[in-house]
Amino acid sequence: MGCCRSELLQRMKPYIAMIALQFGYSGMNVITKVSLSSGMSHYVLVVYRHAFATLSIAPFALFLEWKVRPKMTKWVFLQIFALGLLGPVIDQNFYYIGLKLTSPTFSCAMSNMLPAMTFVMAVLCRMEKVDLRKMIYQAKVVGTLVTVTGAMLMTLYKGPVLEMVWNKHSHSHSSAVAAEPTSKEWFLGSIFLMLATLAWASAVTLKQYSAQLSLTTWIYFVGTLQTIVMTFVMEHKPSVWTIGFDMNLLAAAYAGIITCSVAYYVQGLVIEKRGLVFASTFSPLMMIIVAIMSSFILDEKIYLGGVLGAILIVIGLYSVLWGKYRENKEKKGRESISLPLALKESEWCQVAKSSTTMKAEEETLEA
Repeated sequence: MGCCRSELLQRMKPYIAMIALQFGYSGMNVITKVSLSSGMSHYVLVVYRHAFATLSIAPFALFLEWKVRPKMTKWVFLQIFALGLLGPVIDQNFYYIGLKLTSPTFSCAMSNMLPAMTFVMAVLCRMEKVDLRKMIYQAKVVGTLVTVTGAMLMTLYKGPVLEMVWNKHSHSHSSAVAAEPTSKEWFLGSIFLMLATLAWASAVTLKQYSAQLSLTTWIYFVGTLQTIVMTFVMEHKPSVWTIGFDMNLLAAAYAGIITCSVAYYVQGLVIEKRGLVFASTFSPLMMIIVAIMSSFILDEKIYLGGVLGAILIVIGLYSVLWGKYRENKEKKGRESISLPLALKESEWCQVAKSSTTMKAEEETLEA
């Protein structure tokens, strides 16, 4: 009985970890929305977020990877500089602008476009070829189109407000809640969220830099410096840097330590054990959790257009992920077939080599 329970727990660990991560990400979105609505500059928030992330990851990278850390070259640093621009600078600032102009639930729904955006970027950069005769590519293309359709529906159509059961009779309004965004703000926020997702999809990891903790630390550190420069350019009041023991500090520390450091480590373990597709399938759960939390805490209104668009995005997401899963399975199948063939070839080489050696020895004896 104890053995069965232990085995069941081992099987459940990746599921428990990913569900816990979705709760962690959900809390970050809600807390960040409250901070931005209370007047926190998104430029400053990005600086503090990645400063906390750098300080929390750097010690582990320093002590755990000091033997395996590759040498820093000029070309690697330039790539890290570009990743810092795409990630901490462009992606995070655009995401926070979109979050401020729309809502946490809407922002989470838009972030589910990432696999489709990554597929589009891979095709445009000729990193992936599309053969529409195969079902896996048909699933990816159709999933991408459905995802984009869902995003457009959420952007252009709100529809009636849907009453949630738990806040149907609630008329309380927190002082931290921002005013209802206008149609113009909603549209601009949607554009910024799409650009943020596109920037994140363009951020390809460096395979030649094998020390992942050190690489992440470098990206966060360089990104922090870049966002400091950007903040000095965009914000001219020294008072924007002021931060106390309040919601602004909580938002920066929570995002930097929990969602950038702890979540990075946990998700890395899950991906290593179960694969990237498995980890990506849990992302729609965050949208549901955020919708419930936002309706409770922020009194967020849920619109019919948002629900319909989110459903389309999730359908498209799973279609793209299914295509990716089948593609990975086919690759593993080809590798498993090619490996025995390679072994057979090496065996034939050994036989040929041994026969040649024996023939040479016989000729020597005859001589």
